[in-house]
Amino acid sequence: MEKTLKPMSGYLTLVICLALFVAAVYFFVSGVDQSIAYVVIAMLCFLLSCFFLKGLMIIQPNHSRVLNFFGKYVGSVKENGLFFINPLYSSQKISLRSENLQGQTLKVNDKMGNPIEIAVVIVWKVGDTYKAAFDVERYSDFVKMQSEAAVRHLAMSFPYDNLEDDHAPITLREGGDKINSILEQELTDRLSKAGIVIQEARISHLAYASEIAGAMLQRQQATAIVAARTKIVEGAVGMVDLALKKLSEENIVELDDERKAAMVSNLMVVLCGEKAATPVLNAGTLYN
Repeated sequence: MEKTLKPMSGYLTLVICLALFVAAVYFFVSGVDQSIAYVVIAMLCFLLSCFFLKGLMIIQPNHSRVLNFFGKYVGSVKENGLFFINPLYSSQKISLRSENLQGQTLKVNDKMGNPIEIAVVIVWKVGDTYKAAFDVERYSDFVKMQSEAAVRHLAMSFPYDNLEDDHAPITLREGGDKINSILEQELTDRLSKAGIVIQEARISHLAYASEIAGAMLQRQQATAIVAARTKIVEGAVGMVDLALKKLSEENIVELDDERKAAMVSNLMVVLCGEKAATPVLNAGTLYN
């Protein structure tokens, strides 16, 4: 489990190291002509300076250090600045900055078995330095592999659209924020063991695979045409019904069933035709 440490400031230690180094130079220069003891003191001062200098560490903003003492986890330092720690500690640098992962475009079958292409963009960062350092081998590679697995699982769990599954509550194409939320939760569940925090996950590319893209486009166009025709027919029937009622209520003309059928047929052709109808004037009577 992660433990946060706050080590002592390293500025005093830096001053001591500089003083020991100056003393080492002074005693070494003095000992060349006077006594071997000065040389020994100079060597001791130099070694102490190097030893204390090893305990100094600089942590940049949004970075951290994981400290170990002969294989035992000591803690993590997340503050930035110059610090002094036990020189015998070993440290591992871990960045706490947010990173983008642009996943490669994957070809996978959706819930209905249709091959699709899907890619995502993920924003993530390290939240638990202990898990990132010790629970997985390389947390960056772990993020890439588990992200790909999560995207594949998401694509296989939902249909691309509702052309084949009319009762699908969520589809990849129309799911929007709900699909993104499901993806974020899937990634969080998979990457929490590595101490990774998912900040955002969005689908960046979604399309049918090239081998069926043309057929699916024609199917979508046919569905749109049928839906549009249905609306046109519904409107035309309403207009014809209104016209017959108005003619009857206003006593404009008396029509028998045969003339009503002819009138309905003509109005439906005019209202539902793709091109404008060409009028034909009847110069005779209604029945000629």
